[in-house]
Amino acid sequence: MSPSTSPRFFTEREVACHCTKESCWVVLGTRVYDVTAFLQRHPGGEALILRRSGKDVSQDMKGPPHRHSENARRWMEQYYIGELDRDSGTEEAQTLRERRKASEQTEGKTAEKTMDVKVKEEDENTPYNRCSSVDLEKDLVDWGKPLAWQVGHLAEKYDAWVHQPVDRPIRLFGNPLLEASTKTSWYWVPVVWLPIVFYLSWYCYSTLAKGTTRIVLTSDFSILIHKYFFPLLFLMGWFLWSFIEYCIHRFVFHMKPPAHNYYLITLHFLLHGQHHKSPFDGSRLVFPPGLASLVVGSFYAILYNTLPEILGISVFVGGLCGYVVYDMIHYYLHYGSPKRGSYMYSLKAYHVKHHFEHQRAGFGITSTFWDHPFNTVIPDEKF
Repeated sequence: MSPSTSPRFFTEREVACHCTKESCWVVLGTRVYDVTAFLQRHPGGEALILRRSGKDVSQDMKGPPHRHSENARRWMEQYYIGELDRDSGTEEAQTLRERRKASEQTEGKTAEKTMDVKVKEEDENTPYNRCSSVDLEKDLVDWGKPLAWQVGHLAEKYDAWVHQPVDRPIRLFGNPLLEASTKTSWYWVPVVWLPIVFYLSWYCYSTLAKGTTRIVLTSDFSILIHKYFFPLLFLMGWFLWSFIEYCIHRFVFHMKPPAHNYYLITLHFLLHGQHHKSPFDGSRLVFPPGLASLVVGSFYAILYNTLPEILGISVFVGGLCGYVVYDMIHYYLHYGSPKRGSYMYSLKAYHVKHHFEHQRAGFGITSTFWDHPFNTVIPDEKF
């Protein structure tokens, strides 16, 4: 709801009627929120919200079991639809009824202005208008224009701004082709990379099965690498990827660009900042195969030239499989609904905390393994 729009008022009975997956409302104090669109995304599962639909969730927001962060509360404001007008004689209710009366009095005056705005929105048939409205006086960017060339001007305000997530699509570039190249559906990752994983796995295993691959230690001594070593080499590559995944996420994606450097801020936003600003933009949750191929090719070249040919490829294919699993898990953590108590459920909650509260910790995606030795584990909540 736009800040300039007079709030709507709802009775407790009206709010209580919205308690289904198709229409789910909750109350926070006297503020009413339509959280239907957030049900699937809720890290605790949609059932937790549905059990509280039509009710006041003030205590649930404070915890336990989970104390919601300031970012989570700010996120909730995007679903604000109006105020609760309690059927009682309290001073608060009286105030709300007075506000409702004032709202009705001004409704006729604003009707003409509202119609003009609607006509203007219909005439401006651009991709930007599919985004929800924001208060441009309070925000630091113009959401009606591509963001890629704006964020660098935020300077010292960029870090705080980019870590205040919003539920809206992001447009990076004005050029349609350039913009389209930054978006990827999740299924392109397995479609592009799994055939390569299967082929290289077959190639490595069949080559090792010939019994001609040896690691030469000295002129008189060498070790035969049997075909049964392939699963071990594959898992070594996967384990190596998990470390690379952690390092890239922590030291590249979460670098803090200098406030005076426009280009580094822009680069950070393109690489990962836009994901933290809009964490549920489904078109940008996995890496475009074209961009990923540059990184994949680099690691292939390093392993191929570091290890004996077939060993390097065996380790590489395990790492490539680990990357595919990483991207799929990352997508699932944002859009999936894992069963409560499962490993994926805890991983989803962990990753959501990284987005909304602990952006300088919790860098593991497929597991939290590397967060422990590097002391970046998200701490348990205490009440």
